[in-house]
Amino acid sequence: MTPEFVIGFARQSIELALLISMPILGVGLAVGVVVSVIQAATQIQEMTLSFIPKVVSIFIAVLVSFPWIMDKMVTFTREVFLNIPNYIR
Repeated sequence: MTPEFVIGFARQSIELALLISMPILGVGLAVGVVVSVIQAATQIQEMTLSFIPKVVSIFIAVLVSFPWIMDKMVTFTREVFLNIPNYIR
């Protein structure tokens, strides 16, 4: 295994992790901004008002994107297992 291979493999892994987390983090960010604007407009500064909508929306985002996430992870894992003989050389 060459240093270039290790760097490429690590890069591919990090890119996959970022790609998988983007939809969930995007939903959390969008809901957080909307709730913050509503709190600023109404001057209600209750912590549960910002926490509960984010948790529920992230849970729904995970449920919706789970098949896509699993497909990406299974594809990556399958490629790693199938290429093990090439990695050893």
